[in-house]
Amino acid sequence: MANALVVGRFQPFHNGHMELIEHLSKMYEKVVIVIGSADQSGTIENPFTAKEREEMIRLALTAKGIKNFTIGAVRDFHNDRLWAYAVKKCAERSTVFTRNPWTLRCLRNSGMKVRKNKFYSHKRYSGREIRRRIAAGKKWDTLVPPEVFSYIMSNRGAERVKKLAGSK
Repeated sequence: MANALVVGRFQPFHNGHMELIEHLSKMYEKVVIVIGSADQSGTIENPFTAKEREEMIRLALTAKGIKNFTIGAVRDFHNDRLWAYAVKKCAERSTVFTRNPWTLRCLRNSGMKVRKNKFYSHKRYSGREIRRRIAAGKKWDTLVPPEVFSYIMSNRGAERVKKLAGSK
């Protein structure tokens, strides 16, 4: 059986990501999770480090009893071909699931099998919306797995997002 590959920034890992991975973990032998923009952190678009994002993912998936996953990371290359090659190296025999049009195009052009992810509502779950809510001091805990919320709060991640957004 082939693997499923999910690539994303996971800034932060949210319930939409969880729904997708939970679904794929039942359909595929292994789910390969690739953290994109692994070299980016400390900005409002990418507040969390790759190591922090990996820990959020591990905590959430472990709590759900999901064991058939691996996590890798790919930095930004600013070159579509090089980036696609780096992702492809993470899991050669994988079907990629993504919603991002650029990711779809890059990975299809590299010869990977790509399917548009339709497993969760992007309008309901969005890292950008979660970061906006954190920065504005609005409710966001229901949009992420409880383990992710606890991790972000215990590591002062919400304070960091507010500071990066210019909020107090």
